[in-house]
Amino acid sequence: MNEAARAAPEPAAPSASASSAGAAPALPVRWHRRVLTLAFPIVLANLTQPILGAVDTAVAGHLQGAAYLGGVAIGGLVFSFVYWGFGFLRMGTTGLVAQAFGAHDDEGVRINVARAMLLAVAIGAIVLAVQAPLIEYAIRALGGSAAVQQHARAYCHARIWAAPFALANYVVLGWLLGTQRVHAALVSQVFVNAVNIVAVLLYVYGFGWGVAGIGAATATADALGFGFGVLLLWYLRPRGLPPLERRALFDTTALRRLIAINRDIFVRTLCLLSSFAWFAHLGARHGDATLAANSLLLNFQTFMAYGLDGFAHAAEALVGAAIGARDRHAFWQALKVTLLWSALGALGFTLVYWGAGAWIIGKLTDQSAVRVAAEAYLGWAALSPVVSVWGFLLDGVFIGATRTRELMMSMAVSLAVFVAASALLGPSVGNHGLWAALLIFMAARGVTLARFVPRIARGIDMQTA
Repeated sequence: MNEAARAAPEPAAPSASASSAGAAPALPVRWHRRVLTLAFPIVLANLTQPILGAVDTAVAGHLQGAAYLGGVAIGGLVFSFVYWGFGFLRMGTTGLVAQAFGAHDDEGVRINVARAMLLAVAIGAIVLAVQAPLIEYAIRALGGSAAVQQHARAYCHARIWAAPFALANYVVLGWLLGTQRVHAALVSQVFVNAVNIVAVLLYVYGFGWGVAGIGAATATADALGFGFGVLLLWYLRPRGLPPLERRALFDTTALRRLIAINRDIFVRTLCLLSSFAWFAHLGARHGDATLAANSLLLNFQTFMAYGLDGFAHAAEALVGAAIGARDRHAFWQALKVTLLWSALGALGFTLVYWGAGAWIIGKLTDQSAVRVAAEAYLGWAALSPVVSVWGFLLDGVFIGATRTRELMMSMAVSLAVFVAASALLGPSVGNHGLWAALLIFMAARGVTLARFVPRIARGIDMQTA
């Protein structure tokens, strides 16, 4: 048994030989336990992100002048878009590593991590090379007063030097999820955020670096987080493997597959970003209060995503392991159990939003016009979890299966449906029509991906044959 399998709390998946020999299927209770064991640490890791954002906001908010807080907000948006766009480094790594892990292929795990790490460092180097025009264009596009833009530049120029480390950390996280080491992933995320909090207090209040200190603190956390990740890679490495060969690392066929997977996920992410940008653009036509209310209600979507992503990541790991083991039964079990828990989680969010949504809105803003507008559209935000959950979960299934072309096609079709629905409903029903179009978009993601699920099962059958 490989080192990764020994470290996991459960076997990655039943082996192909056991499945073909007619062994009894895994007990449902065991599958539920496996899914929850994988999902909950990821949810906890996700919840550390809002805490970190709150600390940065609080520190900037106590500097003299609102421009400091605006500068951090604009600078943070720049990196959110840049790094989210390169999120394929995490997702692609998880899928490829999970399949190698399920096949008990230590060499495959190692070489996929090495290729992804080289790609992350290369992209990070390009980001550093074009940092000046990239930062300037992004800040001008986002707007803000001259003072806000000045502070945003200070934040960005301090933070961007850790770009290669930040992108490499995506690879480390993808490896941890793909090998089902979710507790290590949680520890890694907590470590990064703890370093960030200590560094921001030291740089801002100790050294007096202002907004630049907030950006430098995040860069420090990314760099030290990468060092921590390298230590994990070394400590948990499979023993007894021969030295990594350059020829295998740069295998043309494998590199083409890696590039194709990352390209598809990148295009998919651009479509997703475009959909929310289009939503914000159309919402702005209805006035400042409606625009602010829409932005506030989208926080409900963000909170839900933090919770349900844990089950999507569990699906990535379990589906990838099942495909690597060529175990069709394990694939269907992973799909059914993660789907069940995702649906229950989504229902919980809907009930909370329906019952306590007005109270939450009151805690998020004290502006009466925004509160009234947000409460008018609260029903759509409360309904969103049970509509969105299917696309969220199936995203994880297709990433684990590395069926990224279908993932890209689904998102492109869903974006087209959203634009068409918003054009039809927006002029006649106003902002209610815009929210209806957004929910149609979320439903389209689930429906289009569900149509492709049988392809994954057929692919496992062909592998087994």
